[in-house]
Amino acid sequence: MAATSQTSPQSYNYDIVKKFTIMALVWGILGMFTGLYIASELTWPFLNFDIAEITFGRLRPVHTTLVIFGFGGSALFATSYYIVQRTCQVRLWGELMPTYTFWGWQLAVGSAAISYMLGYTQAREYAEMVWPIDILIAVTWVAYLVIYVQTLRRRSQAHIYVANWFFIAFILATAILHIFNNMAMPVGLFNLSSYSLHAGVQDAMTQWWYGHNAVGFFLTAAFLGMMYYFVPKQAGRPVYSYRLSIIHFWALIFLYMWVGAHHLHWTALPDWTSTLAATFSILLLLPSWGGMINGIMTLSGAWDRLRSDPIVRFLIVALAFYGMSTFEGPLMSLKSVNALSHYTDWTIGHVHSGALGWVAMVTFGSFYHLIPRLWETEFYSKRLINVHFYLAVVGIILYISALWVAGIGQGLMWRAFDSYGNLAYTFVETVEFLHLPYLMRALGGLFFVIGIIVMGYNVYMTIRKAKNEKAEFEAKIAAKMATAQ
Repeated sequence: MAATSQTSPQSYNYDIVKKFTIMALVWGILGMFTGLYIASELTWPFLNFDIAEITFGRLRPVHTTLVIFGFGGSALFATSYYIVQRTCQVRLWGELMPTYTFWGWQLAVGSAAISYMLGYTQAREYAEMVWPIDILIAVTWVAYLVIYVQTLRRRSQAHIYVANWFFIAFILATAILHIFNNMAMPVGLFNLSSYSLHAGVQDAMTQWWYGHNAVGFFLTAAFLGMMYYFVPKQAGRPVYSYRLSIIHFWALIFLYMWVGAHHLHWTALPDWTSTLAATFSILLLLPSWGGMINGIMTLSGAWDRLRSDPIVRFLIVALAFYGMSTFEGPLMSLKSVNALSHYTDWTIGHVHSGALGWVAMVTFGSFYHLIPRLWETEFYSKRLINVHFYLAVVGIILYISALWVAGIGQGLMWRAFDSYGNLAYTFVETVEFLHLPYLMRALGGLFFVIGIIVMGYNVYMTIRKAKNEKAEFEAKIAAKMATAQ
């Protein structure tokens, strides 16, 4: 293919990007609504009806799977496929394989959600999907890796832009994490049960090596790839410091692999292991904040865009939450703080400040930039983008503030003693204390869910508008041709 045709927008594979973009929003709405429902079940226990499939224990992994892998994963497929084509100025490698990654990923997410509701899991804390779904994910992910590497190899640009560095690291690391964490022996070829090849404290260590690196690579490095492309594009400015972005990449990638054991303080894990993890967690603060500063300072000379451009606001707020979450994480890895925070709702609040504040907001901002370019039209309503922004911000603030109160309150009540050395509070009293924070958490979740529904409506109307414009244009061309004849 000639270089001129490679750089033509018509030569890019945007169809696969469109499919993943739409499914990301579908899974996002379903997953976040499920999260709102299970938050409501904790607030009002009568919502745990005598239907096993919709109880909290069944729906919690459905929520995390739909949001992390359905919404987040589909968003990463969409943006990475778009970015690698634009920065390499070459069409996505393969024709059938990208389509396979779409259907393979959607089938994996959908079947995992259904299997959870039916009660089929590995009975482990992380990556609970049954072994046939694990194999489907592994095959799909290896195909994704091949597509990405082959596209980079065929690039018409000598330079590999830093966003692609983050994406390729995320794809490779996630493949390693998934395969080694889910090593298991099936009971039978037609039986969904299996035995993990890890056991005891080794299983706990493997699961948290997977769990925290899923955060580190799937939910951090990958979305940083998104940030390093869409923030400069939307701001109309080059990256503040390209040298800092390279330092950010190598420091982050090296340090993250060591920190998973900080979730296992005060357990049977050897003390030196969790201490080492906490040390690397503190060191992670440096590259994390370096990346945050690099993203925010990209707006140097364009700060006025914050007043007029809601998409820039989404992206900058996401970076602010990235900075806050990557400060809070190292803080909570300290053993003295962990003794208070562990097993409390503070951890849940921390996770959601990163998931909602960083991951969801940077995705929303990126999609608002991406969608008009995919469908070649203006957004249906800029006003609705503003409405979504304020709904999301209010929802996040209510959510994480409520769980900070809940978690710190829990920790203090669990460790309080009376003058006789007895526990000052019963467990039931700590549960009663949680009702008001849980109510505020559900309210925050409601705001956030309404926000993504508003976005879904705006996107639907935008696509519909684009189709109508295309039909009108084709009708005009046909009329002109008929007149000419």
